[in-house]
Amino acid sequence: MNKQELIAAVATSAGLGKNEASRAVEAVFDTISASLKKGDEVRLVGFGTFAVSKRKASIGRNPRTREPMTIKASNQPKFKAGKVLKDSLN
Repeated sequence: MNKQELIAAVATSAGLGKNEASRAVEAVFDTISASLKKGDEVRLVGFGTFAVSKRKASIGRNPRTREPMTIKASNQPKFKAGKVLKDSLN
């Protein structure tokens, strides 16, 4: 399912127009992104938790030249599925 299909499914499920559903989906994504940028966790009980994981700087190798290179430290988004979501798949 891509973003447009998600918007169409939300519109159908909630009885909204596509424009309203699109704004709602975008608002959810923007709110989650803004919270993660601040370093906060987003917990959706029964669905899962969005969090930020900090990766340390490390040494890697350039695959072409095999020379060592430094990989910068970075923040990575993580998602951990909740119990209800996991159980619904099995």
